[in-house]
Amino acid sequence: MKNFLLKFIKQKNINLNTNLKFENLKKKYEIKKIFNIFSNDLNNCQIRFIGGCVRKALSNENIDDIDLAVDLTPEEVKLILKNNNIKFFETGIEHGTITAKINNEKLEITSLRRDIKSYGRHADVEFTKKWYEDAARRDFSINCIYADLEGNLYDPFEGKKDLKNGKVKFIGNAENRIREDYLRVLRYIRFFLDYSNQPHDLDIQKKILKNISGINKISKERLLNELEKIFKSKNIFKINDDEFLKKILYLVFPELKNIHLLEKLNDQALEILQSKDFLFWLSILIIDETDNTDYFLYKYKLSNNDKKRIKFLYQNYPKLNDNNFFSEKNFHKLVYYNDKSLVIDLIDFKICVSKKDITKMIKLKKLIIETNKPIFPIKAKNLIEEYNLKEGRELGTKLKKIEDVWVQNNFKITNQEVNRIINN
Repeated sequence: MKNFLLKFIKQKNINLNTNLKFENLKKKYEIKKIFNIFSNDLNNCQIRFIGGCVRKALSNENIDDIDLAVDLTPEEVKLILKNNNIKFFETGIEHGTITAKINNEKLEITSLRRDIKSYGRHADVEFTKKWYEDAARRDFSINCIYADLEGNLYDPFEGKKDLKNGKVKFIGNAENRIREDYLRVLRYIRFFLDYSNQPHDLDIQKKILKNISGINKISKERLLNELEKIFKSKNIFKINDDEFLKKILYLVFPELKNIHLLEKLNDQALEILQSKDFLFWLSILIIDETDNTDYFLYKYKLSNNDKKRIKFLYQNYPKLNDNNFFSEKNFHKLVYYNDKSLVIDLIDFKICVSKKDITKMIKLKKLIIETNKPIFPIKAKNLIEEYNLKEGRELGTKLKKIEDVWVQNNFKITNQEVNRIINN
């Protein structure tokens, strides 16, 4: 009886919160404006929320982006936006997506469509006015729930029921859905972590493994983007107990050699990872004593700044067990020669992979956070004026030597030492 009451109360709360989520969406000026202009009788159309924003509203999650579906062609959508002086971008016009921008709010508006022919990621499409046809070509039932401005649902594949029951189910034939877009293999991982409370369907397992080689047709950028979404999952640590999901990740990303580390994290490491971005997670997963990191950076085209950040950790990886390296004096030097954020990353990395007491590391991190980078007190003009040196390579070389001695001497240098370097 008690369990029944708890279940009943929980369901009541879900319903209440869901209504509140839609009420909050309804109040937003930008959303009201879009719905008002498209719902105008003159336009003779319907517009609805779709995808993530509906799924998250029903799950009482924070809604971070708005996707809309409309039974008009892209050209008709553009005309309505233009006539109402709303700025827009053709972000995916070939697949019927127009992004409207009102103030700083971006709203993706996609025309109803059906896929004529699929190529594993892209498809030839035909626009339609039939909501069921649009729904039938989507990936999962929980991702295929439409809602109007009042929160009324159009749910042709019982996605709300599956969401409530914790079931991640492909729409129609799972193999067909996967072959239409092989990225759905990774999306399955993400949705399973976030929403499932049931075992994997054996048929789905077989079809994913049968078709997983198709993932090679997906661009490296898209794969990495989806991997980031997986590791941002609120339930990412569920993967520790799910051999099937780990198997998929290994097959798609064989460079994630250290995923087993997620099973052995101490409390401090867990706290750190919650505040870290995907790039740090990635570093934990790929860096080891082999050339695995270099291969990953070659295979996936990261920005120069992202490469720099990972390479800094990789270059210092052999020193992780060197207590002398992790001294206050040495880390002050590291802060001087590198961005402080890189040095903090290194300390956090050490905490995450260490099996020993990390009290020292926590204190060192606090010290570094509170440390300001010292300012080298000697300038080139000082040497020109005081020692009659001329501008050029010799001046630069001597200035660099003075700076190195200053750093090595805990950011102190005497006039005698400067004279010695100048006259040497």
